[in-house]
Amino acid sequence: MKAKITKPCTIVAAVLTITMGFIFLFAQKTPAQGTELVVVVSDGMKPSVEELVPQMEHTIGRKLTVQYNSSKNIREKIQSGEPFDVAILTTDIIDDLIKQGKIAAGSRTEIARTGMGVGVRAGAVKPDVSTPDALKRALVNAKSISFNPSGASAPHIYNIFEHLGIADSMKPKLMLDPEAGRPQMNVADGKADLVITLIPEIKFFKGVELAGPIPADLQSYISFGAGVASNAKNADTSKALIKFITSPAAAPVLKSKALEPR
Repeated sequence: MKAKITKPCTIVAAVLTITMGFIFLFAQKTPAQGTELVVVVSDGMKPSVEELVPQMEHTIGRKLTVQYNSSKNIREKIQSGEPFDVAILTTDIIDDLIKQGKIAAGSRTEIARTGMGVGVRAGAVKPDVSTPDALKRALVNAKSISFNPSGASAPHIYNIFEHLGIADSMKPKLMLDPEAGRPQMNVADGKADLVITLIPEIKFFKGVELAGPIPADLQSYISFGAGVASNAKNADTSKALIKFITSPAAAPVLKSKALEPR
């Protein structure tokens, strides 16, 4: 009787052992499937990426960890060794990181471009900025003007002041804040009259409204691109993400967020 009872118990135990072994081996072979993809994104692309995250996660089958900041600040973090899988930044920063060996050259992809605009506090009277002369009057009449000195648009803003011949008179009015979103908050809180930055960063920021784009004669367009980290552990999935954001499926969202797909 003991032999008859022990034998089936032994068989069951063996089957369980083998089954657990297969489960363990399978788990060992596919850990990456549960790995989140780290994506660093320039503020100008933030409105678009925020809306596209659910579609991107569904398409690539991975959860995303997305970090937003100015392209220059993100470059500094990458240079300091912070890990990432995909970078969506201004194309000049992408190219610089490629030269430094931080981004794989073959992964460089153009995404979109956008122009600069002038923003005011929500509900405030919007100044006319439709022509160079009108923009000059708006800037001269403003008590304070806020923008991010490390933002992609900063060099172009200084060029506008120079072109309009008001560079010196603007200096006392400038409220410079390198923290992402702070220039817009300065306007939303009534601390500054105007904010000058990329149009998506105005149109989709709570408490701020677009007075208008910078006039065509003074407009500068900022281009955004993407690249995969040269040491990315999820290179194929990273490439799939970039392929999606440059696909026709993503184009309507980019356009709705004041971007021109490339």
